[in-house]
Amino acid sequence: MATLVLTAVGSALGGPVGGAIGGLIGNGLDHRLLGRRRDGPRLTELAVQTSSYGTAIPLVFGTMRVAGTVIWSTDLKEARSGGGKGQGTRYGYSASFAVLLSGRPIRRIGRIWADGRLVRGAAGDLKVKAGLCLHAGGEDQPVDPLIASARGTTPAYRGMAYLVWEDLPLADFGNRIPQMTVEVIADDAAVAAGAIARAVAAEVTAGEGMALAGFAATGSVRGVLEVLAQAAGGWWSPAGGGLALCLDAGAPGVVTDDGVATQGVSGAARSRRTAPIETVPRAIAVSHYDPARDYQAGVQRAARIGPGTGEERIEMPAALSAGAARSLAAQLLAQAAAARVRRTVTLGFAGMTVAAGRVVRIGEEPGRWRVAEASVEGLATRLTLEPLAGAVAVPAGASSGSVAAAPDVPLGTTVLRAAEIPALDDDLAGTPRLTVVANGTGAGWRRATLLWSADDGASWTDAGETGAPGVVGSVEAVTDFATACLFDLAGSLTVRLARGDMMLADADDAALDRGANLAMAAGELIQFGRAEMLGAGRWRLTRLLRGRRGTEAVPARAGDGFALLSADSVRTIALPLALLGREIRVAAAGAGDAAPVEVRVLLDGASVRPPAPAALIRSGAGLVWTRRSRAGWGWRDGGDAPLGEEAERYRLTLTAADGSSTTVETEAPAWPGPVAPGTRVALRQRGTWADSLPLTADV
Repeated sequence: MATLVLTAVGSALGGPVGGAIGGLIGNGLDHRLLGRRRDGPRLTELAVQTSSYGTAIPLVFGTMRVAGTVIWSTDLKEARSGGGKGQGTRYGYSASFAVLLSGRPIRRIGRIWADGRLVRGAAGDLKVKAGLCLHAGGEDQPVDPLIASARGTTPAYRGMAYLVWEDLPLADFGNRIPQMTVEVIADDAAVAAGAIARAVAAEVTAGEGMALAGFAATGSVRGVLEVLAQAAGGWWSPAGGGLALCLDAGAPGVVTDDGVATQGVSGAARSRRTAPIETVPRAIAVSHYDPARDYQAGVQRAARIGPGTGEERIEMPAALSAGAARSLAAQLLAQAAAARVRRTVTLGFAGMTVAAGRVVRIGEEPGRWRVAEASVEGLATRLTLEPLAGAVAVPAGASSGSVAAAPDVPLGTTVLRAAEIPALDDDLAGTPRLTVVANGTGAGWRRATLLWSADDGASWTDAGETGAPGVVGSVEAVTDFATACLFDLAGSLTVRLARGDMMLADADDAALDRGANLAMAAGELIQFGRAEMLGAGRWRLTRLLRGRRGTEAVPARAGDGFALLSADSVRTIALPLALLGREIRVAAAGAGDAAPVEVRVLLDGASVRPPAPAALIRSGAGLVWTRRSRAGWGWRDGGDAPLGEEAERYRLTLTAADGSSTTVETEAPAWPGPVAPGTRVALRQRGTWADSLPLTADV
């Protein structure tokens, strides 16, 4: 059953703007625009994904990293796997949901993080096995088919950008919808502060200002305009019934401080006031979104020399480089110091054309002044002026600091290795098992879903997931098989690993005795004491122990698959006993696979049969041999290996020189005979589930 997560798809920005900015238009310009602001966007608003009713939806400009708002989701979908004999049932969960990103159209999306983990790379590659659909917010965008199939009737959210996840696996996120943040590219380049203001409020008619790499407009229109003016280092001024973004640039107007026409004007015609330097913060710190930090928060600080204490911290919810943010902090600090001075001048009738917000010079005096307030009484105009700090040298040493960025590495396709081999422990389970190890051609590969089929792909059975990424590759060259009883000091095995960053290592005799460097090459188990890097992913393995756990009968050959066996990378697939003798298809589907990767394995009983007996020799007129077992390979107690089967039984096929043959059975590791000279003997141990491969000899 699909459930709707309630949310608002509007904000104060969608309402009327006249009242919100009316306080900015008038005779007295609010001189605090470069300082305190109200009800504007905040630095933390884009970091946390919400699903609350009434949440403001940002209008995204440039490139920003936003969390968005969940506007629809399904209940968790449960999937079960495993549960066969010898293994427990595994439960996995997934969910489908939609996240609203921007209240205006966007171009595309870039990277996506889930709980801080990168799940979509800069190249657009998904690092999870899920479906993803982006609706960029066009006025003709259709209804999302997945939401429509779950809800029946749903809006198309035209003019708004949102994305839809389908069956996102939740195992890595605590079986809950993770906190998503998305790199949203609304425009292909940086956007001027004035252009953003014009898109937010129709009353804005002019002004460009500083180009911002990214900006997300939320809250009231007045709050947004205040933030934009602060970012641009400017202020708003009435212009033709609207607002213009004014900057300390261009030719100033000239006023004359001659005190004329003072009649009828209350108060002094001229005045100059300077506030104590202690009223100015000792330092200003600007918090911002830093593109070099994956658009996470950064802080840049500018300080002055002199008396006073205190530090003012300004939130600038825009994407700025470290250098731009530090330059802004220095400019704001310089302007705060300059604004200590207030000067009043009186003009004649012609001064009535000087509006608040204009930049002027006073006669031939040096410096530029901003008209903070203009009042007219009688035939005189009184101007209250604030000095402008002018351009400030960009402080050196701005740095984004160390960045612990989520690695963006390709997944590649799955490299799958599967074989039926003896158990790697003393577990004598009575069902055949396939041993599976996998990795990918890309360093970002993590896991893949496993399936198997015994009817040539007509039906498939879920087998859970692969283990941790293993070391996998292929055998390129191998020497002839040496005895399995001793170290092979002359032979070698050359393998090519799936990636150049995969590594092998040496192991001493004590480590080998503990099971180190155990690998499978098709059906043979091999240990190696020395691993020599040859380059280009190729390795030469020497000081070999061949045919481990009784696999000497299936020696490795060039072209066989290779996999290093470790506890965390190995997965086993338990299969019904009735499938012995059948070919099994094993498929793996990872996030980077366009189609499942398959291997075929003949299930011949290697995982459930005892190893072939050893040391067959004549004893008088008969034969004797040594029993081997599926268990007790470590030989820790120095005694006989455990039987490992329900009973001890052997079958001998005796073929005489004339071609006649006789089959006999015995319950002891001996046959009293008689056995004629030149007889060909094939000896098998009878196992609980399958017989061993034959030990053959001419006696």
